[in-house]
Amino acid sequence: MRFLIRVRPEERKFKVPYNHQYYLQGLIYNRIKMVNPRLSTFLHETRGPKMFTYSLFMTEKRKHPKGLPYFLGFKRGFFYFSTCIPEIAEAFITGLFREPEIVLWGERFYLEEVKTLREPTKFSGSTFITLSPVAVTMVKEGKRYDVSPLEEEFYTLIKENLKDKYVMIKGEKPPDDFEMEVIVAKPKRFEVKPGIYQMAWHLVFKAYGDDELIKVGYVVGFGEKNSLGFGMVKVENNREEKGMGVQERMLFKNEDGLKTGP
Repeated sequence: MRFLIRVRPEERKFKVPYNHQYYLQGLIYNRIKMVNPRLSTFLHETRGPKMFTYSLFMTEKRKHPKGLPYFLGFKRGFFYFSTCIPEIAEAFITGLFREPEIVLWGERFYLEEVKTLREPTKFSGSTFITLSPVAVTMVKEGKRYDVSPLEEEFYTLIKENLKDKYVMIKGEKPPDDFEMEVIVAKPKRFEVKPGIYQMAWHLVFKAYGDDELIKVGYVVGFGEKNSLGFGMVKVENNREEKGMGVQERMLFKNEDGLKTGP
């Protein structure tokens, strides 16, 4: 289940901090708690994947003042939310309608639209573009560090992560057929909580293999920390998400991208 959440700002011009996933996570948990406190507590206390993910916060028009930790947004703002758990979707969306006034990072918005998006019917062979960067980590010599697409472990860990989520969702042995070809990668360092940083990657990539296994990544996110705002993707040329084009260009514009394919 995938949703577009569109909001109208109180002011004509508003700030959006580059490190803002934590605020969106707070909004999601707050609205879930408003409708279903038991579910909110369960999600807080559960270790491992929470089975939902969301995009970065985007705007219909933006400007980037140099040297500041935020960009300026104009017109409407929006983000995407996705989950495979109907109870999570129901609680979050109901909570948004119950309390349509939204305060994020000191800016006030009002819920304008929640749109349910149709999912693609085929995933293998598709080109995917990140709506929030992909995070992959591993423990080596007792220390956890961030893994890049230049390392072979990046692809192994993403595959194993998908298989773990597949088991959690379907309760059966996962398929093993999955390959990932990264075409462009751009590193981004995010402060996910005060003093806690994560290196993650905006990607353009192709995925091949079992459609149901790839769909797990599409629905609940590729890589780790999806409930912190990492790993959400769109399928290139998907009509349901066609409005993302400008935002994608902004993600990759004037930044050093690591081209790993032709």
